Order: sequence, then C-alpha cells, then structure tokens
Amino acid sequence: MRRLMLLRHAKTERAAPGARDRDRKLMQRGRTDAQAIGAYLAHHGLVPDLVLVSTAKRAQETWALAAGAFARPPRTASDDRIYNAGPEALIDAIGETRNAHTLVVVGHNPGLHDLAMQLIASGDVEMREQLNEKLPTSGLVVIDLPFDDWSLLRGHAGRLERFVSPRLIAAATE
Repeated sequence: MRRLMLLRHAKTERAAPGARDRDRKLMQRGRTDAQAIGAYLAHHGLVPDLVLVSTAKRAQETWALAAGAFARPPRTASDDRIYNAGPEALIDAIGETRNAHTLVVVGHNPGLHDLAMQLIASGDVEMREQLNEKLPTSGLVVIDLPFDDWSLLRGHAGRLERFVSPRLIAAATE
C-alpha cells in the first residue's frame, strides 16, 4: 500500500511584466494558507517519507512554510520535471521514487488536478465531487493506492482518502 499526497502551491502574486513565471512569490494569504496546510498535515499524522517539489519559487515557498509544522521536516527533493507538468510527466517522476511509502508532490494545476482525477476510482462521493470542481491553491489530495511500488502507478487505481483546502478546514471549524 502506498499513499500519494498532491499539494498545489499556495496563492501567488501576479506575474510582473517581463518576469518569469517560475519566479512568482506567494502572497500573504498564500503564506498563511501554506502554514495552515502544514499544521493540518502534522496534526492528522500525514507525515511523508519524501516530498517532491517543483523548482518554481511558489512551490518551494509553499513546502518550506508547510514543512515548518513538523517536528522533523521530511526528506525533500526538488524536481524540475514537476514544474507545470501534465499527468504523464508526474507519473514518470513518481514512478522513479524509491524508499518512500508516503509521498507528497508539491506542484501546479492543471497537472495535479488532472492526475488526481485520473488516479481516483473510489472514495467519499461528496469529496470526489468537490475535487472534480477544482483543486484550489493550497489544496491537498490524499490518495491511497493498492500496490507496493511506485512504478506500478496507473489510472483508476486509487481511493480518495481526503481532500482539504484552507477554506474547507476553516468551514469545518466554524
């Protein structure tokens, strides 16, 4: 059994004219949301063995802020293949992962959302419908997969264990 967690980067500033997309930074709301998702992960025992992070500044910042919630930050690797990757490229990067039963991928839409929709075959219907609408910034998708090797990752094999975002967490605590 493997657990894959897909985390979309937090809310970013708009690209300045002539600036590179990769260099966009988090807005204050993004920094707050990234910390909230990190606290959620730590509080619920969702501790990864490995975190693969896009090389984009916004993804790096998102994970740095989220990781601050853990007593011992998980092992992290930056992977340029995750930057604006589609589902196939993400599957390839994940498939090369070794020595991690629980993996977090911090990246971008539409690739992360498309991958989640491609992998999920079962799980709570309401959560699946919410996720089907969109994967918002700082959205976290937790998918349980019935195999023992990441190279076996394939479509419609996973169960949606949970889908949360800072907004859903706030609504649940009101």
